[in-house]
Amino acid sequence: MEEEKVPIEETEWVFATRNAHKVKELDTMFHSALGIHVVGLDHFEGLPEIVEDQDTFEGNAIKKAETIAAILGLPVAADDSGLCVDYLKGAPGVHSARYAGPGATDQANNEKLLQALNGVPKEQRGAAFVCVLALAIPGKDTRTVRGECRGRITEEPRGKYGFGYDPLFFLPEQGCTMGELPPEMKNRISHRSQATKRLLHLVKDQLAMGWTTGG
Repeated sequence: MEEEKVPIEETEWVFATRNAHKVKELDTMFHSALGIHVVGLDHFEGLPEIVEDQDTFEGNAIKKAETIAAILGLPVAADDSGLCVDYLKGAPGVHSARYAGPGATDQANNEKLLQALNGVPKEQRGAAFVCVLALAIPGKDTRTVRGECRGRITEEPRGKYGFGYDPLFFLPEQGCTMGELPPEMKNRISHRSQATKRLLHLVKDQLAMGWTTGG
């Protein structure tokens, strides 16, 4: 049975996530740049959960975007992002959201990371936040963009902003953790911000060709 399509406005963009934090961040960036609002998967009924079983951020982002685009018959963007710690040889990587197990909370993931780095000196706690965004348009080749933000892992959480590993991710150039950055500052420098800026260029190209989210 074909999935029922829920109409969206031409000023709305479909993003394949149920993460309210990501939707809010991306909505702010998209609306500021293009006047487009972002809607997540919760805007639709009956969509399947996409198993993120690929070995790379690119693979997971493409799988999510192409799967939802095929169901809705609409252009869809999706991301996969995570934290890659040098000392842990890139872990937690694509497993960042479930580092402490399926359904793990941010606090549980952070606690496991701190335990894994217990006793590791500051100079060996380098890390990168990575975000890959995929743009899937029915009938066209899927495109991907990538953003990275370098920093290091602190020994304890700091800050009330952000989510995930933000309170543990220290930015030397800013002199604070990602969790201490106000949202407007984070949206200018984060890995997701870098990738989104590149995605916006792809969207602008499509809009210039007469494409809209609604048709």
